[in-house]
Amino acid sequence: MALEMKIGFIFSLTSMYFITPIHQAQVSSATISDLSFKNMDFAMNLYRKISASHDRNIFFSPLSISTSFASLLMASDGVTHKELIKGLNLHQLRRADQPELIPKLFHFLHGNITQNGSLILDQAMTLFMDQHFEVEKTFEEQMKRFFGAEIKTVDFTNTQGSIRLINEHIKRKTKNKVTEIVSSLDSLTKLMLINTIVFQGGWQKPFNSNYTQRASFYIDNYNIVQVQMMVKEKDDFYVMEDVAFGVSVLKIPYQDGVSMLILLPRKGMDYTGIDDEITAERLLSWVKRLEKNEVEINLPKFKMVQSYSLPALLSDMGMASAFSTSANLTRLSKQKSLKVSEALHKAVIEVDEAGTSAAAVTTIGITPHSLPNTFIVNRPFVFFIYHENTNCVLFMGRVIDPTKN
Repeated sequence: MALEMKIGFIFSLTSMYFITPIHQAQVSSATISDLSFKNMDFAMNLYRKISASHDRNIFFSPLSISTSFASLLMASDGVTHKELIKGLNLHQLRRADQPELIPKLFHFLHGNITQNGSLILDQAMTLFMDQHFEVEKTFEEQMKRFFGAEIKTVDFTNTQGSIRLINEHIKRKTKNKVTEIVSSLDSLTKLMLINTIVFQGGWQKPFNSNYTQRASFYIDNYNIVQVQMMVKEKDDFYVMEDVAFGVSVLKIPYQDGVSMLILLPRKGMDYTGIDDEITAERLLSWVKRLEKNEVEINLPKFKMVQSYSLPALLSDMGMASAFSTSANLTRLSKQKSLKVSEALHKAVIEVDEAGTSAAAVTTIGITPHSLPNTFIVNRPFVFFIYHENTNCVLFMGRVIDPTKN
């Protein structure tokens, strides 16, 4: 019986800048918009899978995860390839006569996000490959061309040495923001893919730290915690209320075309109502209906470090084959019995007075309503960090308790 060979994927999200040169390619803006829309619904689907398992804080980068598994499309075939396409919500973008179309779109999307040079968003990939493992040349070339992948050779039979090498690489790339993500490693591992996506944004209109004060945050009717509540005196911000859906929406812009969008359920309303009903179409409808209004903002400072093992989550989303003994990764290597053994995602975010460090149309339910003069975020909320020109969701999260990492 052949030994089962294993491939691991690591997704590391941190809060520092790196700069990677991007070749600018021309592509239809509508096509990029389509990809962003599909990624947004993938983000919602993954968020629902995570939120269904617990009622704690959530933070992850859907763009990091979808980009990495889009690279796996180039390694897979048969049922595995079809499941990945469908699970990533990319089946409608697939063209049988253009097998490289989806990787190209991810490449173009990244180039579009960073095209003016002011927003530095690094989405770097590194392939740690066993010294005796032979990767198909086509796959290697595609990884370099579309994802700028760096390839390093390692001896995975030396598990402790490999763990140390990989963690030191992550620590170095993230400037100590993520110090450890790999704690154990199978000696049969043949390839490890590491993807880091990095963003640090200063608020366009920073909060004055002199106004930050202790305030109550109402987790639910029975649990109240004290938080450091930032206060932004009245200024022009974009807000809207969806009365039928029971949610208020606030956009807080960073510099360089990225914004945080906060979804705050009506007081007394269960935040899980948002979890169950939010879609890309609904989210974009809210963005389109934001109106400028003079408003005071009260927003808690928070910091989160979240880790996820993705195989069970993604298998529940229809991508089980890649993680099973029936995986078809024949375009990765001629070696048999390959599967994805693990997929890890670690995400870090810190929101304070200066900004955010983070190391991805319908009218339903919308009715006219007077806009609020204050926006007080003192109960559980959902947030997105997105690139405005492409509507690409870079990060997504839920804050249930701002005092918990």
